[in-house]
Amino acid sequence: MMPLGDDNTGRKSVPIVTYLLIAINVIVFLLEMSGGEEFIMRWSFVPSRFAANPVGDSVTILTSMFMHGGAFHLFGNMLYLWIFGDNVEDRFGKIPFLLFYLICGVAATFSQFVSDTSISIPNLGASGAIAGVLGAYILLYPSGKVAVLVGNVVTSMPALVVIGMWFVLQFFSTLSSMAETNPGEGGGVAYLAHMGGFIAGVVITFIYKGISGTPSGTRPTV
Repeated sequence: MMPLGDDNTGRKSVPIVTYLLIAINVIVFLLEMSGGEEFIMRWSFVPSRFAANPVGDSVTILTSMFMHGGAFHLFGNMLYLWIFGDNVEDRFGKIPFLLFYLICGVAATFSQFVSDTSISIPNLGASGAIAGVLGAYILLYPSGKVAVLVGNVVTSMPALVVIGMWFVLQFFSTLSSMAETNPGEGGGVAYLAHMGGFIAGVVITFIYKGISGTPSGTRPTV
């Protein structure tokens, strides 16, 4: 099941920050392609390296958020950011949304880091920050309709179902990875980062809704 888009009829502004984040991710990926392994190792977040020198390596907490392991990794993340980021940005506002995105990315990185500080495999990707965006979306637009591709059929489902299914998959994948003898030793998907980013997104949005008194939005069928 792959999301294709959501309804934007209630959006009041152009999602400049979302578009900018997508552009930065694409540009950094092109730099990765030209810089090769040396560039990736320098700017990715490596748990063991950070544990040994947290101050000197702190910049990688940010830079790793804009890096990707391949074109498919980049495409999948940017698709989710493009679909769900614009409406969350519209509700939060430009600068608050940018800060929200970065905070979720940092939370995701440290969720993975605390699971094993000795791993020397580079961690990279926008997935954790985007998971935070999904967490915000499911609180702000639980009834919003999302167009999804199921097999060869395009259908419409509530965001609560689409993102809920994503969360369930991440949850059980996290349990599976933690049950491995040496989780993370062989690389792969950092499910703990996804969970950490999502939970951060839910918590921040819950607090934001309480402070602002913002009700959950509803969207007509796509």
